[in-house]
Amino acid sequence: MKNINSGYIDDFNMILATDFYQLTMSAAYYQYNLENNINENDEKASFELFIRQYPKNRNYLIFAGLEQAIYYLLNARFTERTIEFLRKKEVFKNLDSSFYDVYLPNFKFKLNVWSMKEGDYFFPNEPIMRIQGPMIHAQLAETFLLNVINYQTLVASKASRVRNIAPNKVLLEFGTRRSHSPLAGVYAARASYIAGFDGTSNVIADLELGINSTGTMAHSFVQRFNSEIESFNTYYDIYKENSIFLIDTYDTEEGARKSCKFGNKIRGVRIDSGNLIDHAKKVRNILDKEGCDKVLIVASSDLNEYKIKEILDNKAPIDAFGIGTELATSRDDPTISGVYKLIEYNDAPKIKVSEEKLTYPGIKQIDRIFDRSGIFKEDILRLDEEFEVPNSKPLLIPIMMDGKLIYDLPKIDEIRQYYLKNMETLPKGYKVLKENHLFRLKISQKLESLTESLKGKYD
Repeated sequence: MKNINSGYIDDFNMILATDFYQLTMSAAYYQYNLENNINENDEKASFELFIRQYPKNRNYLIFAGLEQAIYYLLNARFTERTIEFLRKKEVFKNLDSSFYDVYLPNFKFKLNVWSMKEGDYFFPNEPIMRIQGPMIHAQLAETFLLNVINYQTLVASKASRVRNIAPNKVLLEFGTRRSHSPLAGVYAARASYIAGFDGTSNVIADLELGINSTGTMAHSFVQRFNSEIESFNTYYDIYKENSIFLIDTYDTEEGARKSCKFGNKIRGVRIDSGNLIDHAKKVRNILDKEGCDKVLIVASSDLNEYKIKEILDNKAPIDAFGIGTELATSRDDPTISGVYKLIEYNDAPKIKVSEEKLTYPGIKQIDRIFDRSGIFKEDILRLDEEFEVPNSKPLLIPIMMDGKLIYDLPKIDEIRQYYLKNMETLPKGYKVLKENHLFRLKISQKLESLTESLKGKYD
């Protein structure tokens, strides 16, 4: 089996990284099966994970997080400590002792998983993962899968917008200190790299995932010394041609002049405050005038896709952008409406028909159709039993069967290249920063008929 990377959760058993009601439902299923002499291996519950609606101003989404989701499904176990913890919960007092003594110690996810590829673009109400197996297994997977997929998809989709705006600039993810946990910082680095970023400030992401970590210096480093030039001299003595000076601690343009002492021997200068457009133009002029034409200008300071567009529209000579808070938190809309719904149980299609939350029943597939020039045309949602749409590409592919990995999960650089090539097929109208919902999901006639028949059953 290919060695897959958890992304910083290797030493933690995450089986209880779930909502409590997943455990109460799972225990209830076990007790029900036991009392009714039902073998769970004869069950076949099917769930789909999908996004109900776009975050603000998004016109497409980027799928990310599959590798960590699969790592969980392959490795999560109930340890002696977690079992004893559950045994002591008052709510579980009526369970048969075999649940703790036999079932949980031997539990291992025995699931079939279909999924889109990481780096695929997709749209609301399209299944991005399908999970099949015994009811307890499929139910218990829900919370962790949603957590990992929702967050990485959210960040990857945000990062994709930034890359669309700045296709020829160096983009660096700087969000760890503002991400909502240390692990979220690693996931943000991973998701943004998949969506075309060039590196990260997160060192764990470099060690564990191979994403190049990079950084310059903080204002505190400059302040530590008696003068700005002393801080630059000290840094250069150690890092030589890899030096990037932070020049806005006191006076940005004066800091640029002092950096000119080193000529083209340094890699760059960074601006982290003020009017970036005005400062960048003045700094570039100073550098070029002093023969430092090879020195790069790096900009940070609460950047997002809107600010970067304004910077580029004003032709500010910035070579690289560090994007932190706005990316790692997806600040303009920090949530995504990912859901995990039962669509079939023992070959019987299931439907949810509450207000504004219709869930299409049955096991389904997404067929993607491109025009003659290879540009995305439309997606068709159909029942899996239907014939594949001619000249289309099915997006859900088998990943796991009976709890075993059958798909060679790609390395992160391969995922990134897949994303970049894939995005060339997405029309420009989808890539604008404002809401421009061109996509309309096409539903097969057979799926429409099944949906209507089940809706009528519950009217």
